[in-house]
Amino acid sequence: MIQRGRWTHEHDSGVVVFMIGMRVNRLWRPDLWLPVFAAMGPMIGELYRDPSSGFLGHRTLVGAGGPTLVQYWRDVESVYRYAADPAAKHRPAWTSFNRRARTSGGAVGIWHETYVVGSGHHETVYVDMPPTGLAKATGAVRVTGRSDSARQRLRATD
Repeated sequence: MIQRGRWTHEHDSGVVVFMIGMRVNRLWRPDLWLPVFAAMGPMIGELYRDPSSGFLGHRTLVGAGGPTLVQYWRDVESVYRYAADPAAKHRPAWTSFNRRARTSGGAVGIWHETYVVGSGHHETVYVDMPPTGLAKATGAVRVTGRSDSARQRLRATD
């Protein structure tokens, strides 16, 4: 239903914008990229069913670079908690992607960017991708031991 007129959001506490996407690098290898694509729907459904997760909502964008999900979270700890939860759908999907990525020759790329609104903190990672998003805008640097985890990269922006 369209709400005519001008509107804004009603949320006066912290918010985190988490963007995640994928890029098909080898269209002829759906056995490698289709599982990555198919994994996101069940994760989003799981998050919507659990109001205590800290997940506030999302929108899906589809473009030439592949699908992008823009997710809104209460705080960055909620993002990390979900990502690491062995009982949630994300952890097995991530483990499966990593296993396939080692032998896929870059058939599918994934990326995410995390922005803690109002704090100036942000972090990004791109796997088997051309320069994309913030890395394309500002320059890409290789992930090293000191920037291996999202938590380490987010702290590095302090």
